[in-house]
Amino acid sequence: MTRSYFARTGLIVAFLLAVLPATAQSWQSRLNEELPLMGHRNWILIVDSAYPEQVGPGIETIETNADQIETVRAVLKAIDNSIHTRPVIFMDAELPFVPDQEAPGVAGYRAQISTLLHDYEVHSRLHQALIDDIAKDSEQYHVLVLKTRLTIPYTSLFVHLDCRYWSADNERNLREMMGAPAPTHPKRP
Repeated sequence: MTRSYFARTGLIVAFLLAVLPATAQSWQSRLNEELPLMGHRNWILIVDSAYPEQVGPGIETIETNADQIETVRAVLKAIDNSIHTRPVIFMDAELPFVPDQEAPGVAGYRAQISTLLHDYEVHSRLHQALIDDIAKDSEQYHVLVLKTRLTIPYTSLFVHLDCRYWSADNERNLREMMGAPAPTHPKRP
């Protein structure tokens, strides 16, 4: 074997060692890149392993290979630290009815996610209705889907971003002063 063979092999190994740790963090890097560009009407989804890969023009799906609870925690922390967005959280209406004997671990998951979301208002909607909203919104707005390794059904968490510094009440008041009807926003609770 020649010296150049070993040099090339060494470069390849060094490259792989440099890239592999970065790959594990790529979803977090992507979130940090995207969040400043996102605003009200954008979505961030943290989904289980079986969530379908939707193909709407604005949908970007990233396989995180991460724990779902840790991914939710990281996403909410990033949103909470932003100056411009706040989360409006939706979960599947089916989740409270999934029995532990048919989906082992679901009771523990419900307890964990409830604790994590304690300080947030969480809205419940049927899973298919949420998927339909994503399909429709992705025609005009960016949707970031973070797919986790969780294998419990109906555990996807849908975060609809809203404006941190302008509320629905602010908008209603503005429209009243203008003498114009307030626009309706179907996702706002």
